Amino acid sequence: MRVPGSAHSLRCVDQALWAEELARKLLEVPLPRRWAHVQGVAARARTLAPILDHDAELLEAAAWLHDIGYSPYVADTGFHPLDGARYLRDVQHAEETVCRLVAHHTGAMIEAEERGLADILASEFEPASQYLGDALIYCDITTSPDGKQVTADQRLAEIQDRYGEGDLVSRSIRRATPQLLSAVRTIEGMTRT
Repeated sequence: MRVPGSAHSLRCVDQALWAEELARKLLEVPLPRRWAHVQGVAARARTLAPILDHDAELLEAAAWLHDIGYSPYVADTGFHPLDGARYLRDVQHAEETVCRLVAHHTGAMIEAEERGLADILASEFEPASQYLGDALIYCDITTSPDGKQVTADQRLAEIQDRYGEGDLVSRSIRRATPQLLSAVRTIEGMTRT
């Protein structure tokens, strides 16, 4: 399947705008609900700009791109964080921190363990800073599949309902819940000060 868009150097263009356009090309038509979700996650990321300073654009770019691994143009292993990060690194030559954020977003290492891909994920992509990782978790885990703001508890329950109790994703999210809720609390605390 031919991938829409072309490799692009991020030095010449605003990262967030580039990321939005790439996500649109990869998700809008084949996965409209996923596209709605990433739009909501990116909108949430923009609200964190006051606390992120110079990292705000990196976070917004990662927010736009965090789920591109679901795209039929990108999916390879079936593990969307790894597939998306590899595509960004190998095809798009994206900024390293963006690739690392996508690779490790929202408890990805725990799901990688469930899939037998933890060693591969760890060897290919180091985690980004905890600060930025927590910020992306916050944006993702407080945004519904339709792009609406929700509480972390509502989103975690929705994921469990959507995948079902015995599913690998459900098991992973259950294991990751303490980490995810801690990240949300950390960012919420920073936005209140």
